[in-house]
Order: sequence, then structure tokens, then C-alpha cells
Amino acid sequence: MEEVLNTEVMGGRTISDLLTIEFLASAMGSVLAALGIIVVGFMIGGWVRKRLIRLGQSYDHLDITLFNFLGNVARYIVIVFAFLFVLNTFGIQTTSFVAVIGAAGLAIGLALQGTLSNVAAGVMIVFFRPVKLGDFVEVNGQMGTVKDVTLNFIELASAANVQIIIPNSQVWGNTIVNYSSYDTRRAEWTFGVGYGANLKLAEDTIRDTIMADPRAMADPEPFIQVNNLGDSSVDFLVRVWCASGDYFGFQADMKRKVKEALDSAGIDIPFPTRTVVQISQ
Repeated sequence: MEEVLNTEVMGGRTISDLLTIEFLASAMGSVLAALGIIVVGFMIGGWVRKRLIRLGQSYDHLDITLFNFLGNVARYIVIVFAFLFVLNTFGIQTTSFVAVIGAAGLAIGLALQGTLSNVAAGVMIVFFRPVKLGDFVEVNGQMGTVKDVTLNFIELASAANVQIIIPNSQVWGNTIVNYSSYDTRRAEWTFGVGYGANLKLAEDTIRDTIMADPRAMADPEPFIQVNNLGDSSVDFLVRVWCASGDYFGFQADMKRKVKEALDSAGIDIPFPTRTVVQISQ
């Protein structure tokens, strides 16, 4: 029978050749269909991610950090379902496949406990939102503006625009100082004047100079009082509220302006001096 099949010719080809070509064509069609499904899955996943991010950007009261996270999760879910659909197309039982993946995932999880702890901390950061994109924060001894929040790390840009990467486990497990959470901040200075200075004039000069700046807030009321009698100076403690975005510039500018104002008012600003007595023998 095999000889008959191998010797029968249809259009110059044997039946076995035709069967081989048909099998290859069918396999090629399945492969192309699988590639098409995967490509479509990536496209749909990317579209879903973009839509979720745009949704977060459309409303001011929604946190864009959370929608970035949800967009990435949704994209990966769509891609996973695309791969599972491809496996079903080739007749592979996905239930057993998922079980194998689960067992492998457990083994990998045990080997990557540190990475998984970062992921778990990343989920907590995303949902509880102690930091958000654009916040100026201090975390684990590092200070900078939050540029990105991922499942593994957060990215900061320092004041010198240097990239700082901090693993999420070191963020969630440490104290977080967020300088951007509130709209206002209290600036604080200590100004010393000489013991012979007119304290009322000094206080009025400091108050008028600082409150003349448009960044200074009259409410809450500023605090300006003698706080300390030092070895060589009478120290005024000054506390004035301002907008959070103005804090650093306001804090720095007032040091110079108050010093110049005290000089113009003839109020001495003392500095430590040392008298050396030389005894001749």
C-alpha cells in the first residue's frame, strides 16, 4: 500500500508530498494566528493602559500614581490572557499549565524573597499613597522630587538633578517626610542682636522686613519673640507661614534682607570674639 501511495502522482507530486505540504500549511497558519493573537494582545494591553492613565489625568482629584499602577497591571493581565488563548489554540490544557506556573512561581518566590518584599511594599505605597509623583520627599536619608513609583522602587531627582533609586521595602519600612503634602509651611529663623540694642526697634525692624515680602502670610499670625539670652547676643526666634512652594526661597532671602535692615537701623549684630592676653615674663 505504501508503495502505491508513494508512486501515485497528482500533478507531478506524490500523495505523501501533498500531505506534508498540507500539514506545513496548517502549522504555518496556526503559528501566524498565534503571533497575530499575541500582537493584538499587546496592542489591546497598551491601549487599556493608556486609557486608564488618561482617565487619571482627566480629573484633578484622582491620583495619577495609582492609575499608572493600575494601567500596568491591566496591561499584563491582557497579555497573559492572550498567551493562554494561544495555548488553547494549540490544544494545550491551560489548567495544568497554570498549575505548573504556580509551582514554579512558589519556587521562584522563595528564591526572590527580597524582590517580592519590594513588590508587596510597592502595592502598599500605591494604594496608601504616602508619596505621589511630583512630591518633594525625604526617604531613607535621601531627599528629592518623586519622578516615578513602580512595583520595585521609587525614583527621586535630587536638588542637583541626580537620579536616586530606592527599593520599595526601604521606603515603606522607613520614616517618610513629605514636604509637599500640605499647602503651607512655617519658616523659622533665629536673629541675634547686641545686648545694648533697642529690642523694640529690633523686633519692629525684623517684623516689618519679613512681612513686607508678599510670600509672608499674616494668618496664622507671625511669632517674633526674644527666645534666648546668649553669651554675646539677645536672640529673636521668628516663625512665619508661607506657601510650601515658596519655602526654600523665602527662607534664604529673609536672612539677607533682615541683616541688611538691621544694619540700616543701626542695630548691632554681634559675633563671638575672643580676647587673647599675652603676659610678658
